[in-house]
Amino acid sequence: MNIQSIQENRINAGMPSLEMDSHRVVSPFEFYPTWFFYTPVVLQSLWLGLRYGDLRLPLIANPSIKLSGMVGESKHDILQLAGPVAKQWISPYVTITKTEESVDKQMKQALQVLSSQNLTFPLVAKPDIGCRGVGVKLVNNNQQLTEYIESFPNKARFLLQQKAPYQAEAGVFYVRYPGEKTGKIISMTLKYSPSVIGDGIHTLKELIERCPRAGQLSHLYLPRHQEKLDWVLPAGEEYQLAFAGSHSRGSIFRNGNPFITDALSKKLDEILKDVNEYYYGRLDIKFQNINLFMQGKSFTILEINGASSEATHIWDRNTNLKEIFSTLLAQYRILFEIGAKQKARGFRPDSIMSLLTAWKKERDLTKHYPTTD
Repeated sequence: MNIQSIQENRINAGMPSLEMDSHRVVSPFEFYPTWFFYTPVVLQSLWLGLRYGDLRLPLIANPSIKLSGMVGESKHDILQLAGPVAKQWISPYVTITKTEESVDKQMKQALQVLSSQNLTFPLVAKPDIGCRGVGVKLVNNNQQLTEYIESFPNKARFLLQQKAPYQAEAGVFYVRYPGEKTGKIISMTLKYSPSVIGDGIHTLKELIERCPRAGQLSHLYLPRHQEKLDWVLPAGEEYQLAFAGSHSRGSIFRNGNPFITDALSKKLDEILKDVNEYYYGRLDIKFQNINLFMQGKSFTILEINGASSEATHIWDRNTNLKEIFSTLLAQYRILFEIGAKQKARGFRPDSIMSLLTAWKKERDLTKHYPTTD
């Protein structure tokens, strides 16, 4: 893999060049139902629960996070765990609660909060509770922010985060065992925003359908761009099909493990030791370019995820089924190991009923979120 070859286009600037295979552009397993992959994980978890004498150990792997970040965790609460060192590496944000007051009044209050924190458009709006990019939107102006507030469910919170100055994006899975000074990166995923290039002849709908990858995922893209499907893109113009960095929303994932370095691991050790009692999960990161990122430089953290994190490099189109299963099983073994060490330190997990209650709350909330960009 040539680490010097970096994307120069606007949408994926700073990323290694994206090579598309002619015979396989979408993983054959990428959109299989979740139960297919997680049935072996559940069976292994039952066995590990018996072995350790407690099925609930994953719920204390990150003891400072509600249910360890397994479900229903607050993005705001997790980011608030960051100390002064870690905060320097997190994209600035504010948290807003939707109320029953008029949208105009809430809009004015939101603008005041943004101004007090020196945050300006463009912003990324995202629900405080949610996963897989649900409800995430790019907000460029007052009108779009008003629409987001209006469409958000009452009494629920959302974050407005400064849009990162970088285009390149990665998901980095980090683990550290309690009592150990250093951790390690066990997975890196490079996330590419899908796009089509105009030719001055074909409509956006036709370009999507003619694209080897986008054509297979048209059910994701066509509804999202319904108002522009008849638009003819000028020749050479690039049009982004998805903004949220989630493969379930159409983002392209590539195995980034060859780009993991000691320098990057060392930098994450420095940052994450300053996030109170955080040991296991995936960071969503934007970076300037892959070479600087490998040196542990020029990046910003968008989100810190907990126990339900997935080593998303498995959704690379060339990852085989054996590796997918072995990766998922290995990461959950680590999760139980960390949980067991936390229990030995004196932490006690919540009940399974608490987990189910949080899952139901998240499921019910996500039904009312705005559509995802």
